[in-house]
Amino acid sequence: MAKCGAEEMAAEMAKEVVEGQEEAHPYAFHVSGPRNVSAPNWRDLISSSWKDVNYKRTVIACFIQAVYLLELDRQENRTEENCLAPKWWVPFKYRLAQTLIDERDGSIFGAILEWDRTAAMADLVIVRPSGAPRAVLALRGTLLKSPTIRRDIEDDLRFLAWETLKGSVRFKIALEALKSVADKYGSSNVCIAGHSLGAGFALQVGKTLAKEGIYVDTHLFNPPSVSLAMSLKNIGEKAGFVWKRFKSMLPSSSITEISSDDDKKTLGIGLKNFLPHLYGPKNSDVGFGKWVPHLYVNNSDYICCSYTNPDGTEENNASKENVPPTNGHLAAKLFVMSKGKQKFLEAHGLEQWWSDDLPLQLAVQNSKLMSRQLKSLYSFPAPRQTQEKLQ
Repeated sequence: MAKCGAEEMAAEMAKEVVEGQEEAHPYAFHVSGPRNVSAPNWRDLISSSWKDVNYKRTVIACFIQAVYLLELDRQENRTEENCLAPKWWVPFKYRLAQTLIDERDGSIFGAILEWDRTAAMADLVIVRPSGAPRAVLALRGTLLKSPTIRRDIEDDLRFLAWETLKGSVRFKIALEALKSVADKYGSSNVCIAGHSLGAGFALQVGKTLAKEGIYVDTHLFNPPSVSLAMSLKNIGEKAGFVWKRFKSMLPSSSITEISSDDDKKTLGIGLKNFLPHLYGPKNSDVGFGKWVPHLYVNNSDYICCSYTNPDGTEENNASKENVPPTNGHLAAKLFVMSKGKQKFLEAHGLEQWWSDDLPLQLAVQNSKLMSRQLKSLYSFPAPRQTQEKLQ
């Protein structure tokens, strides 16, 4: 009997040690999660916390962290008893509705989280707080672990080379998932968010739906901004500028032929510049002002810092083709973190976006890179797709 009792006591002690190790995991919500964010309660029926931009940013960043942990839980064979991911969405009264799986390696790269009415009712939150989305599609970034690094880096290189992710299987899966929840709950009740590579996917998926007249709330944390394609575009722009300067220095007689050839192009360019002004503010089919993604960037993060470059003046834009009219509108809401010089991993990390002492500022000017990426939304009226075509 004494021997049996000693074995049981040793087993219990071992269990407590294991539980203690799990509780002290660096990615546990109570260890590295936000400190001063309250769970939804009856007070949200009077004044919703989701209307606070800081609260919304914090919770959405937590949802993206949950996607990272869903994949880590899978890789480390964690069970329901010791998994880490759920604790990043349960406090906010959401539940896991669907995981997005990369068929190439079986990894989880995204998840759909839906408002959990049952859990909310248990805490006397009888209705969903104003501003809280019915569903959130969260997409993780690159995970430098052996089971996932190959496919993650493959998509990183895809963006680096071509500044697009539409050739990836993840783009197709994420697009179909977002269309599905937007059709189920309505686009105004749905949100898409991503970090790093995931932000790149979220931006291109959101833009694709915006072209179809479906405007989804979009939040992009440390989105990638550096690519070979963008560098080539910059070189082309500089070459064009040099050519204009050179042409202006030539005698008027020597540029007569050039001018006559350019006259034919001028009419077309002028028409294209005129159309956005004609259709933009008055035509409800144009995405201008209806889809305004939120970008969160750090000045010390060389992956996303190019978004902080200003768009330039209206006078400069007036001479460019397919640039949206400003009229006081923003192409995107750009939130910039400036903490001085930081190490790359700190500046690019997701954890910074739920910290308490966040020196965050809303940029007052349009981002040049963002305007370039969104210009296809403003060139001509986007055709509104019927429900049958979307399905």
